[in-house]
Amino acid sequence: MENYEFLVSIAIIILSTKILGDLTKKVSMPQVVGALLAGVIVGPTGLGLITNTDFIACTAEIGVILLMFLAGLDTDIDEIKKNSVACIVIASIGVIVPLIGGTACYYFYFEAGADSYEEILRAVFVGVVLTATSVSITVEALREMGRLDGKVGNAILGAAVIDDIIGILVLTVVSSLKDSSISIGAVVIKVLLYVVVMIIIGVLMTKYKRAIDANLKKQRITTFVMAGCLLVAFASEHFFGIADITGAYILGLFLSRHEIKKEVTKKISVPSYLFFSPVFFASVGLKVNLEGLNGSMLIFSLLLLAVAILTKIVGCGLGAKLCGFSNEEAVQVGVGMISRGEVALIVAQKGYAMGLMSAALFPPIVLVVIATTIITPVILKRIM
Repeated sequence: MENYEFLVSIAIIILSTKILGDLTKKVSMPQVVGALLAGVIVGPTGLGLITNTDFIACTAEIGVILLMFLAGLDTDIDEIKKNSVACIVIASIGVIVPLIGGTACYYFYFEAGADSYEEILRAVFVGVVLTATSVSITVEALREMGRLDGKVGNAILGAAVIDDIIGILVLTVVSSLKDSSISIGAVVIKVLLYVVVMIIIGVLMTKYKRAIDANLKKQRITTFVMAGCLLVAFASEHFFGIADITGAYILGLFLSRHEIKKEVTKKISVPSYLFFSPVFFASVGLKVNLEGLNGSMLIFSLLLLAVAILTKIVGCGLGAKLCGFSNEEAVQVGVGMISRGEVALIVAQKGYAMGLMSAALFPPIVLVVIATTIITPVILKRIM
């Protein structure tokens, strides 16, 4: 007999994220914080009403893909071009500083010996986890405040895309030190091919802009765009090892200059915000699992959380300041890049599978990821 319990789970997620989202809005906090807390409350750590099933995980993945695609549609591509150098600088320093900070935090807290190659690798890998940036939560917070399409919002989005690519290269280098079968050269070639392919897609869409926009009043255009978004997201992850959300965002960016933009945004926003996005936000909270978190690991978690927050603010903020942003804007950019989200969890899981992370270290990492994800929109609201 078919199991239809997933229907109850989805109903609980949609209702709880809406109710808590409205409550957090009333106390001048972004609604996305309420949605994240809803996942914690109804999940294994809270009431235990819902577990993170494959269905919820897949639905959540579609949710974050659509969220980033819509962010791409809302982005001012001219602003991105104008700040392209700034985005590269922000992303680069925003990777280096957390890498050093995370490595030092593990190395000194656990007193890893300099003569232990395995321990040094584990320390470096903790730094690699902290280099990740997931701006899907930041995007929603900025959208609520009406600040997504601006200098700071565009800098955060552009830097996050570059951060993803740099992060993949850093992860590959560290992984190759553990597993000699991983080729750094092959990964670099894949990344370069990805850049070339996306440039070709962008050029073709610009060339045939008139033909694409001729379908403005045809209902099927949104269907084709939606399918294209999912295919680009799949190809990015499957063939090039680039995050699916990066592919979705770039495609949205290409379409941001097209006349069909408003029609596509209007139609895709409905299923996204009604169904897919709440499941994604709740799924982040569902991942909270504090089993095995003893006193020593809890202290390490708090130290790592402080390092995770400060290194992104300092690293990305310094990059923004070097590129002419004001002190206030630099801090806003740094705060916007704090969230680690699902990107860091994926990196951590890969490291765990390769033996670069112990089972005891996984709960602190998850706690830091969830905490940075919840803290980011709260701080962002305060300083903007």
